[in-house]
Amino acid sequence: MKTLEELKAIREKMQGQVGLRSENENQTRVVVGMATCGIASGARPVLTALSDAVQTKNLTNIAVTQTGCIGLCQYEPIVEVFEPGKDKVTYVKMTPEKALEVVEQHLIRGQVVSKYTISSEGRI
Repeated sequence: MKTLEELKAIREKMQGQVGLRSENENQTRVVVGMATCGIASGARPVLTALSDAVQTKNLTNIAVTQTGCIGLCQYEPIVEVFEPGKDKVTYVKMTPEKALEVVEQHLIRGQVVSKYTISSEGRI
């Protein structure tokens, strides 16, 4: 059992770490759904492809992260792109190859790859 002082020290340390992870408001976030349905559909290789491409191309203004359930299991793997001052873009049924295309076209050139977006499915 930890003492109250030890618990306070742990809390302060963890709060400091959370502060370090706070996102830059000018940074683009690329979020991959990594709940069970996403992983079963192939989200892990998509996440790896995105992370590797962002690092290889030294895209320092882009953070690739993961999240739990996005709520659209039939469209997994799902990748959401959050750019400052713009609407969220949701890419569906992603593959590592499609992810690399999104990096080149959307993240580098600024052109949404609409054929992979949720609206391209004609359902939502």
